[in-house]
Amino acid sequence: MVRGQTRVGDAVSAEERQREIVRTARRTGSVDVNELAARLGVAKETVRRDLRALEDHGLVRRTHGGAYPVESAGFETTLAFRTTMHVPEKRRIAAAAADLLGDAETVFVDEGFTPQLIAESLPRDRPLTVVTASLATAGSLAEADNITVLLLGGRVRAGTLATVDHWTTKMLAGFVVDLAYIGANGISREHGLTTPDPAVSEVKAQAIRASRRTVFAGVHTKFGAVSFCRFAEVSALEAIVTSTHLPASEAHRYSLQGPQVIRV
Repeated sequence: MVRGQTRVGDAVSAEERQREIVRTARRTGSVDVNELAARLGVAKETVRRDLRALEDHGLVRRTHGGAYPVESAGFETTLAFRTTMHVPEKRRIAAAAADLLGDAETVFVDEGFTPQLIAESLPRDRPLTVVTASLATAGSLAEADNITVLLLGGRVRAGTLATVDHWTTKMLAGFVVDLAYIGANGISREHGLTTPDPAVSEVKAQAIRASRRTVFAGVHTKFGAVSFCRFAEVSALEAIVTSTHLPASEAHRYSLQGPQVIRV
């Protein structure tokens, strides 16, 4: 039989089984051990072994009872997909992040759904200038009272509706921004903040260089995940805003590298 080919009643190879697990995780956003065991016709312990192997290869992160996919050079979720995942958690995080505005008058808001929610949570009772590469964020703020929106030019990425490349970074390099709200596809104590696309990485890195203060905001699934392109160390952050789904012990380990860690 050709490698990877299966027939009804035959045992599925570990390689094919793991490939199917990754496909399912990327399509749905997460997988459950019990459901996978029933669907694949194997023991739950077999699925757990598969998930451990996939985690070792950086393709998934295990959770209690399942796993979720790690974004990589070959896989990145779209903005539309992100608007459907962990939404209540993202809204809590966004509100807490917006509370860190302080006396900032100029703000960079990164691409992504959580940064978009932060932008929408910013106060409207005083003048504020928002710089962003995100078309969605620019559109949501365009008619807001007291907010001036500067949309960075460049090539628009279809999946995230945000601008990248040298036009974007050159424009950013001309600013000194009070506060940057940064997102990432992964954050780890060992590898810092990462994202799959080198062009996106350059924009994020330039935004941090242009800003006096930097706040990372992200859901608990970002932590420990490592993507392709590193753009900042944890120590570059003033604060990390996440949810109580990140254990307090792990939050403390991140705080030892410098940033205040806020769990909401």
